Amino acid sequence: MLNALRAAVLAAVWLSLAAPCLATDAASVPEAKRTTLGLYLTSEEVPSFLAEKNGRSLFVDVRAPEELAASGVATAVDANVPLFLLPGADGKPQPNRDFVAQVTSRMAAKGLTKHDAVIVMCRTGRRSALAASLLGEFGFAQVYSVIDGYEGDGPGMKGWKGAGLPWRQAAAPAQPN
Repeated sequence: MLNALRAAVLAAVWLSLAAPCLATDAASVPEAKRTTLGLYLTSEEVPSFLAEKNGRSLFVDVRAPEELAASGVATAVDANVPLFLLPGADGKPQPNRDFVAQVTSRMAAKGLTKHDAVIVMCRTGRRSALAASLLGEFGFAQVYSVIDGYEGDGPGMKGWKGAGLPWRQAAAPAQPN
């Protein structure tokens, strides 16, 4: 009995050390922001999560370049890989068919694999949920969606910018000739 209790305590301690930023309970995440992997961070949790990973993660902003140019980008972001491209021939957002390949390429460039952490962020947390689920379908094991996004969404959801986290103005995307 005592050995079983010790094992349970050690397992609880190990889990708390292995995943300290999983304070965001999946059950509290709105349905529209849930992912198949069930891994979530708030924007305020991201900086400490990145520090804990010590370079063994990729932080991706999945908004279109036009959005970054209009509202800025978190300075901690490693890459902008849009989930949707603006505008399409019909004037509507078009899926970025190279999204998974582009994220995979960015991971490889940092010496990371599909087993390392990926953090995805959009404006409000909805597209990042889609992106996280998509990457999960392609074998990525640790994809965290930033549930309040860059600009926040709803009561208590300040977002990256509203939380006063570091950001910079992004360059405007190149215009086609």
